[in-house]
Amino acid sequence: MFFKQLFDPKLAQYSYLVGCQATGEALIIDPMRDIDQYLKIASDENLKITKAADTHIHADYVSGLREFAENGAKIYASDEGGEEWRYEWLINSDYDYQLLKDGDIIEVGNVRIKAWHTPGHTPEHLSYYIIDQAVSDQPLGIATGDFIFVGDVGRPDLLESAAGEKGAMEPSAKELYHSIEDFKDESEYLQVWPGHGAGSACGKALGAVPGSTVGYELRFNNSIREATSEQNFVNYILDGQPEPPYYFARMKRVNKSGPDVLGTLPRPPKVTVNDILENLKSENAIVIDTRNIKEFMKGHLSGSLCAPLNKQFNTVAGCYVEPEQHIFLIIENEKVDEAVRDLVRIGLDRIRGFVTPVEVDTYKEKNGELESIPAIDFNEMKELQKSENLQVLDVRKRSEYDNGHIPDALNIAHTRLLPQEDEIPDDQSLAIHCAAGGRSAYAASYLKSRGFSVKWVYDNFENAEKIYDIEK
Repeated sequence: MFFKQLFDPKLAQYSYLVGCQATGEALIIDPMRDIDQYLKIASDENLKITKAADTHIHADYVSGLREFAENGAKIYASDEGGEEWRYEWLINSDYDYQLLKDGDIIEVGNVRIKAWHTPGHTPEHLSYYIIDQAVSDQPLGIATGDFIFVGDVGRPDLLESAAGEKGAMEPSAKELYHSIEDFKDESEYLQVWPGHGAGSACGKALGAVPGSTVGYELRFNNSIREATSEQNFVNYILDGQPEPPYYFARMKRVNKSGPDVLGTLPRPPKVTVNDILENLKSENAIVIDTRNIKEFMKGHLSGSLCAPLNKQFNTVAGCYVEPEQHIFLIIENEKVDEAVRDLVRIGLDRIRGFVTPVEVDTYKEKNGELESIPAIDFNEMKELQKSENLQVLDVRKRSEYDNGHIPDALNIAHTRLLPQEDEIPDDQSLAIHCAAGGRSAYAASYLKSRGFSVKWVYDNFENAEKIYDIEK
């Protein structure tokens, strides 16, 4: 049996390539949309991906199932959870597909994949036992998707908190409890291969270790250890879940109804600064500036979003950019492909062109006009509150805010600013802060582009606790 875990650090997402060397067949579990990466890896191993499966309808990225269907692979998706939790684009299509019930089998040469219905994170969620029949008729491990993570379990609140399905949170948590009760009966030696690692918003305390075992998780996974009773688990798992990124609801809709077929990656052309400025006259265009935060704050094109090409890039772009907007990038030549992949993975396909940071500098040298955002610390902010009509905007998570905040600060998590923009006063200057200056920079750039008067608080919140005498 061939087995390879594939990791995307920005989405903290794991895919799994499972193959049979004897027959040359392979299955991909939970692929992302840019499937060329998996095809190359399989080819390098003399394998052909003939089948593709998802554990559930994903909320944090566009699934690669449709791309694989277009590529001729047989598609496997859940038939559990009721009709509303099926892939609409797959049902009654001309694609080669099979809907899976609990206990159904996928054969990949001498490798057997057995579906296990594990609802809670979502109603249709499947985990997959992986059995190397050349060795044993018993499973080696379980691809658990967003059911069991290393150190945590998949959050059951997203149907309500992200997708807006009122009243779904507690019933989902109860379903998850019963799935965990079943997990407790599994053999402790079984390996656990999760769908996400540390950094994902699909749980609240995910570990960075790429895999585990049933026995280890039973002993040390706090969410499982709290499953001593249904109500105790429900109380624990729903407490302190972070605000879901704004784009999660859109990903659910896209994956269910059917993403556009990508085919090949977009290849945005190199354009000029003047080309970008001309396009920005339309409200349907946006600039994503990938330079570091300090460079951006000193000078940027009007209407730009600050989004350095780091682990937060997908989240920032997904939460501040709408799919119908035309995107222009400020980016180094050698990083264009990376940014394009990141964007199409969250359904942002309209990437119309890019310029390099050097060209922005040249534009400025030729007396081109750039905007800037003033940076202040908490001491300066407190002084400004005495003389200015200043509203403090805290863009940390609600759990952070509840643990201690500046008096009269308005709290909206930076990942929720777009849908909650109308809650922000437009007749006051905004002093925008987070814990250290990163999230507040993204928020300040977005709100500046929307016409708000903003100041970026570049300081550690520990200083605010002293200056404002904040009690935790």
